[in-house]
Amino acid sequence: AALGRRAQAQARQAAADAERLQTAQREALEEFWTNTGLSIEGDPRLLQGLRFSLFQVFQSAGRDGKTNISAKGLSGEGYEGHYFWDTETYIFPFFLYTLPGIARSLLCYRYSILNQARARAREMGHPRGALFPWRTINGEECSAYYPAGTAQYHINADIANAVALYAEATGDEAFMRECGVEILAETARLWLDLGFYSAEQGGRFCIDGVTGPDEYSVLVNNNCYTNLMAAENLEQAARWTAWLRETDPAAAGALFRRIGLGEGEPGAWRAAAQSMYLPYDEARGVYLQDDAFFQRVPWPLQTIPPENFPLLLHYHPLVIYRHQVCKQADLVLALLLRGERFDLLQKRRIFDVYEPLTTHDSSLSKTVFSIVASEIGYHEKAYAFFEGSARLDLDDSHGNSRDGLHMANMAGTWLSVVYGFAGMRQKGGLLAFHPCLPQGWQQYGFCIRWRGRRLRVRVGRAQAAYLLEEGEAMALLHQGARLWLEPGVERAADTAPRRFDGVVFDLDGVLCHTDRLHCEAWAHACAQRGIPFSEAVNEQLRGVSRSASVELILKSAAMELPQPGKDALAREKNARYRTLLEQLTPADVPRGTREMLKALRAQGVRLAVASASENAPMILRRVELDGLLDAVVDGTMLRRSKPDPEVFLRAAELLGLEPRQCLVVEDAAAGAQAAAAGGFACAGLACAAQAREADYPLQDVTDLLPLFGSTAEAPATACGCPAAEE
Repeated sequence: AALGRRAQAQARQAAADAERLQTAQREALEEFWTNTGLSIEGDPRLLQGLRFSLFQVFQSAGRDGKTNISAKGLSGEGYEGHYFWDTETYIFPFFLYTLPGIARSLLCYRYSILNQARARAREMGHPRGALFPWRTINGEECSAYYPAGTAQYHINADIANAVALYAEATGDEAFMRECGVEILAETARLWLDLGFYSAEQGGRFCIDGVTGPDEYSVLVNNNCYTNLMAAENLEQAARWTAWLRETDPAAAGALFRRIGLGEGEPGAWRAAAQSMYLPYDEARGVYLQDDAFFQRVPWPLQTIPPENFPLLLHYHPLVIYRHQVCKQADLVLALLLRGERFDLLQKRRIFDVYEPLTTHDSSLSKTVFSIVASEIGYHEKAYAFFEGSARLDLDDSHGNSRDGLHMANMAGTWLSVVYGFAGMRQKGGLLAFHPCLPQGWQQYGFCIRWRGRRLRVRVGRAQAAYLLEEGEAMALLHQGARLWLEPGVERAADTAPRRFDGVVFDLDGVLCHTDRLHCEAWAHACAQRGIPFSEAVNEQLRGVSRSASVELILKSAAMELPQPGKDALAREKNARYRTLLEQLTPADVPRGTREMLKALRAQGVRLAVASASENAPMILRRVELDGLLDAVVDGTMLRRSKPDPEVFLRAAELLGLEPRQCLVVEDAAAGAQAAAAGGFACAGLACAAQAREADYPLQDVTDLLPLFGSTAEAPATACGCPAAEE
């Protein structure tokens, strides 16, 4: 009765104030469509489906910090209006990049139920931390079927992931102080209690008895998606608690006292994250969805009658759980949300293995498969998955729209365009795009809100154009290359990646991590002569010759040595270093590097190593990379050190190429400077990624493959276009 009286009062107020409300509604929708900026030229039916979907998502979102988005929005009684992980994983990114104020409100809702989440954690036997409910409205768990409900602990990490995304995309430090750090800390604490260090898995941190996104595989050990997301939750919690302590000690002290956060907890979070176990199948060369996934009975989907889908409506859950079958994207979703943990070849292999096993019985699935298919070069599949989701409710293709619209899928269609076809990601504090155009489209466009700016993106057949409509100048990455934008000035760039005929790699810190050996050798040699040495000094020696390193060491110690003493110090270091090199094996090459080199060679790209080290040939032999290279330049062939470009010029000469035809890969600022001085394009790792001379900032050396637009197995094409038309 009270609710009825309240509704009647609001209706009377609306009738009396109709003109003002109509104006406010018009202004809100104008702001919405302006910030969305979505356009497609070439397929009006799909554009209609997208616009219908985004309007429904917009009007269904809570805006007061006390409400969220139900799985069916405001359109039907399916799921009784409950909220799920759908919000943070599928819907939240849409608002984050179009109307970040709504995104903030959605996170504030999660903060408003944090106390109930703490209580739920205690109910589940966890003495500290918070466990957000799988299905809820008021903060209480509403899922009666725990194997596919409460066991989906990954909801904690999904919410934490949204918090971290929001902080990076908006720079909203006030939210992080008031709400975000506390959410990250309390969700991280739960993982440390839920998981354990397993002697059976070599002391790695394991998480048993959970359900991942795939609701056809329940109560499993080490769901790979859950473990990856938990590791990120732990890392982000450690990072942001440290940030709060450094930037606002008073606020940090008050928060840590209130929640009883121990001094050693952040260190324990980081240790667990770094030790997280990820199940891997050596024979197949892929990560496992969970420990026992391939121990279950295969169930070829082609043998199941079409009328028996979705499986959960026609088979007992125990029948489904015994089989090797997926309801929806699970490990494939990890390729999107934790994509930096996989190289391009791994993503392709994982997709190839899990796609035939997935029924897409959940409407959440096809958008994820579309996005990942775009990234790995399966453009026709990407578009087919996109078509299967873009008009799902308008065409009632699942036959259940009468129960309400599929909100997560509706927002997911926007993700398929922006994350999928346009290839947008957040990388190293920058927006990054790898755009392509689906066959049959003339062009498409959209707008992105980013740190107080509005960016308009337009993608055509041969070029993408970026226009900064609001806000200060910014840098972004286009096809891996840094692009600078000034307000009001449109910048166009080719959608086809720049082609290089050769790649010249620095060795230490790029193809093989011998930094620790260099540091230990210098420390040993300096200790013999009473010369101070530290890791900070060692950082200055990256890419520098041995004799030049001696000078830097002496300068940092404010010491002098006669030339014979300098020569002796260099010899002692080298002797110790060569002894330590005996420890090197092929296992010291980072995972994916060898496969990347093979993939580049398969494309006809010539490869060289250019190192100031006289030991480069020995290192390459010990790690068994020498057979994958066309040329090697070492310190015995050089007269000048970086930042002089001699080492790279010699490598290009041996490859028979001009500098403009080669890409240099470096991890040292001096190396990036040397590449630029020699007329080379440069891909930067580690500190070199921040150097202004680095045209292509990389997070991992295997990030080179997307720069070349393909893998060994898949020629580069525009979306859906034959290679001959490139």
